[in-house]
Parts: sequence; C-alpha cells; structure tokens
Amino acid sequence: MEESGRRRPLYEMTRELAATAMGELPATLVVRGGTLVSVTSGEVIPGMDVAVQGPRIAYVGPDAGHTIGPDTRVIEAEGRYVAPGFLDGHCHIESSQLTVARFAEAVLPLGTTGGFFDAHEISNVLGLEGLRLMLEEARTTPLAAYLEVASCVPSTSTDLETPGAVLGPEEVAEAMGWGEDVIALGEVMNFPGVVFGDEKMHGEIAEALKAGRAADGHFCWPPDDRRLAAYAASGVSGCHEGTTPEDTLWRLRQGMYAKLRRGSAWHDVAATIKAHTEMGLDPRRILLVTDDRSPESILDEGHMDFVVRHAISQGVRPVVAFQMATLNTAERFGVSHDVGSVTPGRRADIILLDGDLADVRVCLTVAAGEVVAEDGRMVAEIPRFEYPSFALDSVRVSGPVTEETFAVEAPVESGRVPVRAFRVVENHVETREERVELPVSGGLVHLDPEQDVCKAAVIERHGKGGWKAVGFVCGVGFREPAAIASTVAHDSHNLLVIGSSEEQMARAARAVVGAGGGVAVAHGEELVVHPLPVAGLMSPDPFEAVAERSRAVGRALAAAGCTLNYAFMTLSLLALVVLPELHLSDRGLVRVDEGGFRLVPLFAGKEA
Repeated sequence: MEESGRRRPLYEMTRELAATAMGELPATLVVRGGTLVSVTSGEVIPGMDVAVQGPRIAYVGPDAGHTIGPDTRVIEAEGRYVAPGFLDGHCHIESSQLTVARFAEAVLPLGTTGGFFDAHEISNVLGLEGLRLMLEEARTTPLAAYLEVASCVPSTSTDLETPGAVLGPEEVAEAMGWGEDVIALGEVMNFPGVVFGDEKMHGEIAEALKAGRAADGHFCWPPDDRRLAAYAASGVSGCHEGTTPEDTLWRLRQGMYAKLRRGSAWHDVAATIKAHTEMGLDPRRILLVTDDRSPESILDEGHMDFVVRHAISQGVRPVVAFQMATLNTAERFGVSHDVGSVTPGRRADIILLDGDLADVRVCLTVAAGEVVAEDGRMVAEIPRFEYPSFALDSVRVSGPVTEETFAVEAPVESGRVPVRAFRVVENHVETREERVELPVSGGLVHLDPEQDVCKAAVIERHGKGGWKAVGFVCGVGFREPAAIASTVAHDSHNLLVIGSSEEQMARAARAVVGAGGGVAVAHGEELVVHPLPVAGLMSPDPFEAVAERSRAVGRALAAAGCTLNYAFMTLSLLALVVLPELHLSDRGLVRVDEGGFRLVPLFAGKEA
C-alpha cells in the first residue's frame, strides 16, 4: 500500500478504469453478490458487484465476472450490505489522545475510511509546524484524510488567553498551498469577530476562499436572521455547534451545512435531528459528525458507525443516515468526485455490513482498494511516525507548582464573599454562570465542604510569560480531597487543574509536568497518570493501551465522586473560552455574551 498508489488522482487512471469496466483489464479486487447501499440514488439494491482497479472503483453493476482475472482478489459478499466508508465531517483527531496512525488503526475497522480533520489542538501548541506533522503522518495512513487549517490560534485573542503559537492570514495562505488534502479553514470559533468585522478573521477567511477552499464554522449564539446571516455572508458555510432543532433549521435556511454532533460527551443529535424527522427539512445539507471522541468511547461504542446507528435510532431512514455520513459530507467539501459513494471513478473506500442495515455492523473495510480490516481488527500495517523532539518537549511551566499556586486572595480579611463560578453541564459543551458564597479567613478564599464547588486553575505552559488564573467550578462532584490536572485543555492547552484540595491539585499538576504532558488524577494516596507526550495531547502507543489508560482516568475520577459521563472530555473544555457562558483561561474568567468575549472579575460584587 504505497502512499502514491493510494492517492492516484482520477485523471491518471481514466484509461485503466475504463478498460477494467469493459473487461479489457482485470480488476485488482471484486466484491461480488452484495446488497448495495446507493447513497447517490437513495436505493438499497440486492445482487450488485463492485470491481476495483488499484485505489479506485471501475465498475458497479449486476455482474462483474468480466473483470475477474487470475490475480483478482474476489470477496464474496453473500448478500451483505456494501456501502461507502464513513466520512467524519468534523473531527479533532487529537481529542482521541491518539496520533494519526494510531487513530487510523482505531477507526478503520469501524468503517471510518476518511474525514475532515481540524488540527487546531496541535496548532495551538506548535503552530504551523504541528499542523504539518499531522498532515505528513496522515499521508502515511490508508485514511482519506483531509486536513483543515486552524483558524483560531488562539481561539479568541492573546489578551484573553495564551496559546503556544499565533496564526493569521499569512500562515493560512501558506498552509493552503501544501496540497489538495489541505481542504478548508478550520472552525472559525471567533464568531463575534466575524460578525463584527474583525480584520484578522476576515483575512483568514479571504485566504481560504481565494484558495478555493471552504470555511468551517462555530456559531454559539442563539439562531437568528441577522447575526447568522452576517456569519454566512462572510463565507462560513458549515457549523457543528447547533444544539436545538431551530439551530439546524436556521443554518439550512442560510445555505449552510448543519453538522449534527455526537461526540463522547456532546449528545446533540437527538435534538438537532428533529429538524429533519419532525420538521421535515431536506437532509441533503445535514451531516453527522463526531467532533471529539475519547479512545475508550471509540472502543466501547464506536466511531462514525455509532453516530449513524444513533441517528437511525432517532427515526432517520437508514439510507438517509448513510448519506449524512458519506455523500453529503463529500459534497460539502467539494470532493464527491473522489469519496463518499460506491460509484465508478471514486476511491475504493468500501465497507461490508452484517445483519440488518440499521445495526450498522461493519465486518470488512476496504480503503483505497486494499482490505485493511476484517472482523473488527486491522489486517494492514501502518508505519510508525517519528515525531521530532520539539513536539515531545512542549510543557514549559514557569516555576514550581505548589499549594500556594492555587491561593485566591479575597477583598476582605474574613467572613464570606460572593464569587462568580461556572457550572459543568453534563453531555454539553457549554457551562452555566453561577454566584456562590465562599468562606474567607486570613485574607484567602477557601472552599466550603458543604457545597459542590472546586477550585479551577489555568497555568500557562508554553513558556510564554507564566500567566495564571484561579477560579471556581460547580458540579464536578468530588466528595473527598481530589484533583485532576491536564495539558489537554481546549484550545490553548495550557495546564488545567481542578480540585477540592490544594495539596492534591499541586500533586496532580506536578505529575503532569513530570510526564511531559497528559492527565493525572490525585485522590487520597492514589495517583493515576496518563502520559500524552506528543504536544501534551497525544500518545503514539497502541490504541487499546491508550484507551485503557484513559479509562483509568475515568475510573479514578468516579472513585473521587466525579460521575459525569466521559468526565474528562467535559472537564477538558472548561478552558475553552469561546463557549458560552463562562470559562477560565490563564488570563482570567471569560464570558461569552451578546457583545462577544470579555474578561469578567472573579468577585461577583464587582462590575460584571
């Protein structure tokens, strides 16, 4: 499976494909006797064959016998469903905690053969060099991997948070020239900047449009005609942040693609799909996406196969659900001539499914004409990608982390003070702003054991000035002294520490710094450490090993009282300041409101 062979463009293969379809050149692979899921016609057709020449499909029809030669590999489908491989319309590979090659090994057996991957996590740590590393590694895999150029590095501005790098229009223009697999501008998270005419954001969108690429969106205001129209008019043509049927409705009315998300902890499909199942809206511009899935959720539930199965369970017809995860996605990014359907000329990314179509049980995966997975296991090898030293040395915290690091000075010497806190919302990306009263002694704010309130701190870890902020978060659930620390802290990925004990917070933070990045949970005498050495975000270890370490983090959190669904995924967003309502960066509390993003004081008696 040479890289050049996997990525041969159609214009190089037209004669070979035509000759194969006519029986003049033997096919390299034939899938015989399947039930075709035709996403282009909306039919499910029994008794169909598919003939493949190299990485592309040459023939689809009732009898491919004329294409079979002595060296043709023949797969007897025996009536099983034959469908295009799934395409994830919006995914951050880094959130799987796996490097690209290991991610490919995790999702190919589940039928995901490609996707549109926004690498803004590593870009926020390593800049363009990180994006290039992801692209180079993706090109070594069988995935039809299309990379998006991170648009928001940082997600807002360096006045509100400190990233490891800063990208602007010039960097976007450079990356757009790296190849046709650099497909789009990644989600434009600074949506107020777009709506209110920010020069940098409009400059980045302009560079993407000039290069003939799409711009992806991240619009978190409630839907309306004016602001969403301004966002769409600026060239942003797809968005995955919808959480209600009305969000889907308004995106479609504005000519955008509505991306319905079912991540590990973001359960939006059940509500957003009602725009189709109950309101009757045309599904052709509706996509199914994962956004973020943890390694243990991939192992336990699946990847795009799980999302498609979930959509079907919400009342979507199976063939329509398949369209939402294949053809619609390919059309959104302008690559349906290459991927997204089992039709002649397209890349031979094909899956076979057992049982009922609604079960979405993938039993065999073909990627670019090669069988890469059977019965849930990889049968093709993907080479190990060697990351350079700068990608493995990204945690540069200024000074030691001690209990005093998490001290909060009060405006009074003793008594109680009202503070502005934020509450975790299970299975959602947003938080809720709250006011809580906490005790003060010795001029310092202390936690109240009678309230479900923890301290949260964000410590700059890129060696960019040593900023630090401490706030308060509700709803974590720690019943005893415990803490979690992580360099996975969307999107600037500074060191996030959450805990009910300053001692445990310092202990967990030091463990993460010592590991060169990752996650640590401290509870009692226990210390669970999950190293993620690549940019402090990913591990090059085998998928199953990473999934088990991630699961151990979840178990440790649950033992300490944090029983949120996929708790780490939710907690890792508490520093993502572009999400409503209130989040924490290394510069302080950032609120999203009608006017955009702004820092607000910790003490609630002060100006909001």
